[in-house]
Amino acid sequence: MTRTLRYTLLVLAIAVLAGCAVIAYAYREAHGDAVVRQASIALPNWPADAPPITVALASDIHVGGGSMSPARLGRLIDQIAAERPDLALFAGDFIDGHDARTARAAAPVLAAAFRRLRPPLGTVAVLGNHDNDSDPASVAAALRRAGVTVLENAVMHAGPLAVGGVGDAYSGHDRLEDTARRLRPLPGARLMLSHSPDVAPRLSEDMPLLLAGHTHCGQIVLPLVGALWIPARHGRRYGCGIIRERGRTVIVGAGLGTSLLPLRFGAPPDVWLLRLHGAQQPAPRASR
Repeated sequence: MTRTLRYTLLVLAIAVLAGCAVIAYAYREAHGDAVVRQASIALPNWPADAPPITVALASDIHVGGGSMSPARLGRLIDQIAAERPDLALFAGDFIDGHDARTARAAAPVLAAAFRRLRPPLGTVAVLGNHDNDSDPASVAAALRRAGVTVLENAVMHAGPLAVGGVGDAYSGHDRLEDTARRLRPLPGARLMLSHSPDVAPRLSEDMPLLLAGHTHCGQIVLPLVGALWIPARHGRRYGCGIIRERGRTVIVGAGLGTSLLPLRFGAPPDVWLLRLHGAQQPAPRASR
């Protein structure tokens, strides 16, 4: 064996080992517990006598996908419950894929897990594109059996909040203007929940907060390169985290599950804990 051939084989072996190490790390990251991120947000129209509340935001569970077993979903729901939020919000994509059979198989898994989450102001959900593309009625029914309020271009009152649930824009189910019109008469600080952040530029000035998921924060985010793909109309603009523009706050979570590949790299699963309060109530700086 020549010296050049030995050197070539050594380089190839190192490359293969490095690739295997990266894949193993990405698999572990995709199957781990959620990173808990925190932020504090002052909202207009906060009732004068209402104390701050803590809202948990999660999304993109993707039951039926390679990284979300029933056991892991139960563990993640228990992790959220242990944070003792006043209100829990879930921004869609409860199942993986686009097959009605997957949705029906996931229904009892979802119902069993969400029965373990009982925040005092309730649990609220919107559907995502995977839910809409498969069997949205089965997904919504399973969540409702577990005590979850499912909003599809609908509104509700939750403590000091007026919550609007906008249908998913990525799959063409959003009725943003109708939802905003229904939300305005409700008392309390306004909050919009939707699966995709694509509705953000269309929000009117009196809708100060949008919570969303869908992008997985890129799911695979490489050093120097960044996210390989962000499935959103506006790309990186609402790709991940906290975005503040024109007096509005948009928060996009990384989600809990995965799509296509059961891997995450540089974009771990996360849950946001949001301390919402009125402008007169100072709070700690946001963390990421």
